[in-house]
Amino acid sequence: MNFAPIVLFTYNRPWHTRQTIEALQKNELACGSELFIFSDAPKNENAVEKVNEIREYIKNIDGFKKITIIERDKNWGLANSIIDGVTKVVNEYGKIIVLEDDLVTSPYFLRFMNEALEMYKDEPKVASIHGYIYPIEGLPKAFFIKGADCWGWATWREKWSIFEPDGHKLLDELNKRRLQKEADFNNSYGFTKMLKDQIKGKNNSWAIRWYMSAFLKDMLTLYPGQSYVHNIGLDGEGTHCSATNQFDVILQNNYIMHRIEIKENMLAKAKIEQFFKSLSANIIQKVKKYLRKLFHEKNS
Repeated sequence: MNFAPIVLFTYNRPWHTRQTIEALQKNELACGSELFIFSDAPKNENAVEKVNEIREYIKNIDGFKKITIIERDKNWGLANSIIDGVTKVVNEYGKIIVLEDDLVTSPYFLRFMNEALEMYKDEPKVASIHGYIYPIEGLPKAFFIKGADCWGWATWREKWSIFEPDGHKLLDELNKRRLQKEADFNNSYGFTKMLKDQIKGKNNSWAIRWYMSAFLKDMLTLYPGQSYVHNIGLDGEGTHCSATNQFDVILQNNYIMHRIEIKENMLAKAKIEQFFKSLSANIIQKVKKYLRKLFHEKNS
């Protein structure tokens, strides 16, 4: 199998970056995979020291087939950096695995992503593969949900080409087709509001546009029943989040991949809806800030 290139986006969190890379190095397919690291430039003087620390660290890592480092000479911001980096790499290689600097992976993450990319590469309805899933019991071993996601994901050139950067166009179609309730998981979370905020400039989210681009094309993302990704960035250090353990998971410690029917799994979708709704009332506002981290720019 020709393994997909891994693209990692970093900024100014050295400890998180080390944890992410060290976990990735433990993946059994790491030594056969190319790694591209996009290091964003500091936004201000406060970020200079940590950005430089990360750049020194990544120059000395190994464990991959080839490592390419792209040091931005100006601050792009997470959204622009991801859109640009993903587009360039996936257009060249035809497929891609994408990580940010706070995602610790299971040793089986790369195998899951690569085998799923191979298994569903010719399926027009499959937009992407996702490595993270919420800590929900009773999920199928694998399932499809409409839309796309952003905590450890993979896609193909032709599928990324559906990405619509214009939030106005996405919202117009969403309204025209009256799909807001469905897009918001039966009104359990405000993804539509997030898109509206992106249009107003209140956030610069690439991920809400990726989610809506796939959703409005009636395309699906494959999820595992147990997570291959753990987000360590929800520790209060990031700009758009406060500390929580609501999204902590036990990483998948084995690997099983079977082809499944390509249709949205409504049981799994209902469980995700219940997860959103069942978060305790006294922390709901804090949790919503977290969820926005799925879709908001994290740079500070």
